[in-house]
Amino acid sequence: MNTAHAMKNDLDVYKSISWQLLEVTQNAAIAAARAAGHGDKNLADQAAVDAMRTTLSGMKGIRTTIKIGEGERDEAPMLYIGEELGEGAFHLDIAVDPLENTNATANLNSGAVCVLTAAPAGGLVTASDTYMDKLCVGKDAADYVDIRLAPEENVYRLAKALKRRDNRELTITVLDRPRNEELINRLRATGARVRLILDGDLMPCIFSCFKGVGVHAVMGIGAAPEGVISAGAIKLLGGKMQAIWKPKNDEDRERLEALGIKLDEVYSHNDLAPSNDIIFCATAVTPVLTTSKAVLEGVSFFPGGAKTSSLIITKHFMNFVPTTHVLNRETFDQEKSEFRLY
Repeated sequence: MNTAHAMKNDLDVYKSISWQLLEVTQNAAIAAARAAGHGDKNLADQAAVDAMRTTLSGMKGIRTTIKIGEGERDEAPMLYIGEELGEGAFHLDIAVDPLENTNATANLNSGAVCVLTAAPAGGLVTASDTYMDKLCVGKDAADYVDIRLAPEENVYRLAKALKRRDNRELTITVLDRPRNEELINRLRATGARVRLILDGDLMPCIFSCFKGVGVHAVMGIGAAPEGVISAGAIKLLGGKMQAIWKPKNDEDRERLEALGIKLDEVYSHNDLAPSNDIIFCATAVTPVLTTSKAVLEGVSFFPGGAKTSSLIITKHFMNFVPTTHVLNRETFDQEKSEFRLY
């Protein structure tokens, strides 16, 4: 077999795996959306976990190992760290967040999304459910900022990199938490705008790599598992992520050290997601918004089916994927749903 033919075969396999993984987040989002709006975040989260696990188990020829999941085995009986799903010769490591922003799902607010990052075995770091201090920017600012610098200096450098005449033209996204209060005050003192989000910094971290969506950077302490998931997408998009692990307590510190995490070092997106063959998939449960756009629409149901809005990123392509799902063929056909706009 010549090299060109072998490369084409590899690409075909890669694309096939990518679209199978997209089904994982799509099915999880549909399941979570059915449970949304009832004020029970655990109900929606469990629905997403069940759907994601079932779809992962049914992938053809692929065995997956959960590197980032719902927690350790005793705390999370399904999609726990180290769990293996499926059978096949092709082995993938998976970092999953079955339902990012469960509160938004329970209350039908924006920002809920089902996400995963996948890579060949050894391509993702393993981490427990702890915190990390994060700095995420797009390609244009990647060579300018550094998490070890003061936030004021990073704002100055970000403005220079993005050719902004005034810090007031910058928007920095930060999780609204007491642990980030000092950072928020210091950022605002520079003149930069600060967008506070109640939950879910995973997608904003990724959107820092997109132009025209009003996310110039993400800073502050958030969840570590989501950091690993977003690191894969940021790497694919040519942006920059830096992170410093922030254990919650001594027990958490010991757990991280047992996993080989170096707490006194700055981790880059390359450290968190070292593979060059990463696949990122996200499907919105409720609309995913920035300061200026609805980047992904939420799940909508209609007679016999549902519509989803997803984002898939690989080293070969990036697609925004609107999909119509036939959930009940008889009802779908009777209602002629394919001809309706919802």
